[in-house]
Amino acid sequence: MCTPQPTGPAPAGPARWTVGDITVHRVDEIPLPPATGPWLLPAATADVVGGHDWLRPDFADPEGVLRIDSHSFALVVDGLRVLVDTGVGNGKTRANPAWHGLRTDYLARLADAGFTPGNVDLVVLTHLHADHVGWNTREVDGVWVPTFPNARYLTARAEYDFWAAYDMDEARRGMFLDSVVPVVEAGLLDLVDVPEEGVDVAAGLRLVPAPGHTPGQVAVQLRSAGAVALITGDSVHHPVQLARPGIGSCVDIDPARAEATRRALLARLAGTGGLVLGTHFPAPTAGRVVAEGDGYRLEPVPGVSE
Repeated sequence: MCTPQPTGPAPAGPARWTVGDITVHRVDEIPLPPATGPWLLPAATADVVGGHDWLRPDFADPEGVLRIDSHSFALVVDGLRVLVDTGVGNGKTRANPAWHGLRTDYLARLADAGFTPGNVDLVVLTHLHADHVGWNTREVDGVWVPTFPNARYLTARAEYDFWAAYDMDEARRGMFLDSVVPVVEAGLLDLVDVPEEGVDVAAGLRLVPAPGHTPGQVAVQLRSAGAVALITGDSVHHPVQLARPGIGSCVDIDPARAEATRRALLARLAGTGGLVLGTHFPAPTAGRVVAEGDGYRLEPVPGVSE
């Protein structure tokens, strides 16, 4: 089995937020390298970032280079221990050098938050990209096996069906074989039909359609005791997309639809007090959407240190 050895810059440290009676933990994997921003969001130039002072220093460095992280969110809802997205994973062969052959102590951080491979009940996959499914599996005796053997893994049927029929290149095919197929073969993957209004998969946990980045991507809505939060998936990669919702990702499959999804989600959240938890947002990671000019800004809500 792969022995985790931390590599790369240190994560920000554990944090948690309260949404009504739900506690949401950020489970850090790695900060992604500075080159990630210009590659992923090429229109988010230093000049664009410089026009929005609130992005610095948390979300961009002094030169306007975006800060981007890989992490999961873990929570207990309706008596279920839930993990939303599973990051890049350890020991995976990946074309992206920032994701290749990682050795992090992600599972130890997950355990520190009270979640272990044996006690997770539900794994929600917002979409099936390599940096969201990696810890679906881990290597044991040279074989990729489900990391969470007692959990049900959920993703949208539209998402799985798209990739199952897609003519994948070698890198994507390898990702599917090491991080998705073992879960399918173990009988742990549940495909969910997600209508336009969304679907509840547990009390207080709702999958909301967020297509465009991928055809079946979902965001995850939490509701408890009158409080609401939204885990973005990749409908919003970075807070700069609040200021400029037209900025898209180089890997959006349908850029126009991705932008429409992003604008609709932000418009629904603006001014409501709902908490946004960004799947790739660096610390402080969460905040509230406030209208500003032709776009929005994120009013940060730092998590409580654990």
